[in-house]
Amino acid sequence: MIDGMSERTIALVTGANKGIGYEIAAGLGALGWRIGVGARDQQRRDTAVEKLRAAGTDAFGVPLDVTDDESVAAAAELIAGHAGGLDVLVNNAAITGGMPQTPTTVEPATVRAVVETNVIGVIRVTNAMLPMLRNSASPRIVNMSSSVGSFALQTTPGIDMGQVPAAYLASKTFLNALTIQYVKELSDTNILINSGCPGFTATDLNGFQGVRTPQQGAAIAIHLATLPDDGPTGGFFDDAGTVPW
Repeated sequence: MIDGMSERTIALVTGANKGIGYEIAAGLGALGWRIGVGARDQQRRDTAVEKLRAAGTDAFGVPLDVTDDESVAAAAELIAGHAGGLDVLVNNAAITGGMPQTPTTVEPATVRAVVETNVIGVIRVTNAMLPMLRNSASPRIVNMSSSVGSFALQTTPGIDMGQVPAAYLASKTFLNALTIQYVKELSDTNILINSGCPGFTATDLNGFQGVRTPQQGAAIAIHLATLPDDGPTGGFFDDAGTVPW
């Protein structure tokens, strides 16, 4: 367990009804934590909560559309009232925007939609949850990013990043930059904030083309969510260690 945290640590995972998000919720729940399952779709959310509870996790549903101000505000009120606070936020919800997505063909509306969920959604949720996180003994924020957003990897000769998903790739670079700015602004707090890359994981986000399981993809988020109080902040990590910006 994290120093200063009890087994009643409260975590919110966005996009937690399936895939990597669900496995993050399951992994943190297995630690004895209470897990808020953030998701838009009520049926999928309820199903995920029931499955987690059947496995022994103290889970509760959080209706949450990260693109909607009122939904996010209501989610914060629900968590405050139902759980009494929040210790860990995992910003996992994301969309790709569909393929193909080359810079010369992508529709501006697609870019807007991807950024709205993958970046602005993170801002919206993080800012709504910050008052509770500030009151936590050992708060953590984990932003689920991707190595495709790394400028260093994109520009290193010999490294093949695969397809060029222009909107999705740019949104993850944007998210990484945002993570750094949050770290700078909140440097006088005890909140540890990091970006994590799950690797090429088989989920419906990529048509199940990935080579890693959702459980493997969730591992980095679980690691960053359970960092000790003297752990790193302002970093970009995957299972192998540090990912270059």
